Amino acid sequence: MSFEGKQAIVTGAGSGIGAALCRALVSAGATVVCTDIDGDAAERTAAVLGASARSARLDVTDAAAVQAAVDEVVYRAGRLVLHGVAAAYPLMVRQGHGHIINTASMAGLTAAGQITSYVTTKHAVVGLSLALRSEAVTRGVGVLVVCPSAVETPILDKGAVGGFVGRNYFLQGQGVRTAYNPDRLARDTLRAIEKNKVLLVKPRLARAQWLFARLSPTLMQRMSIGFIERQRASQATARSEIR
Repeated sequence: MSFEGKQAIVTGAGSGIGAALCRALVSAGATVVCTDIDGDAAERTAAVLGASARSARLDVTDAAAVQAAVDEVVYRAGRLVLHGVAAAYPLMVRQGHGHIINTASMAGLTAAGQITSYVTTKHAVVGLSLALRSEAVTRGVGVLVVCPSAVETPILDKGAVGGFVGRNYFLQGQGVRTAYNPDRLARDTLRAIEKNKVLLVKPRLARAQWLFARLSPTLMQRMSIGFIERQRASQATARSEIR
């Protein structure tokens, strides 16, 4: 697989999936701008990738800053092929090619309790990606939305939400013992780009769970309710033992 000569901007490149995608792109021959709201983290990612990578601090909620980052890459290289923010879309339409990769989650395809805000935003990312692709594909622009189950990233250990949601919640809820390797997901993503796929669901177990949820949403909802109740009972027991 080769992305020789391709120009890419990766957001959230300071760690986890974003950093892994930077590594995969550079290994495949691309030139990458590693961006993150944590500029130091983005710089650490770029520093180990050599001359094919540079870093920049970028807040993706700042539309003007995102546009400036896109414009700078185009000024330097004359084109932009890969980006993780839909603000690059008008440019890609004008140049007649490009690819937008949005990272969602299995939470964007199914719904789990106790992470309602997360589920809501990830569903929005999936909806945006599918809608944008329907108009982009005839203009030479690909759109891929990546929907993995639990991935081995810092988010798993950033602390439980309300003393409830943490690493164990994500792993047990998806029926796995270990999280998916981010570098493996990055390689999966590049293959999906080459095949111009619209949706990437990994690992295979996650895809099976998604298909099951589509075939039997009522049963999946009952299973989700049962899981939440078991988690609550477990938390209650743990708190009583501490006391």
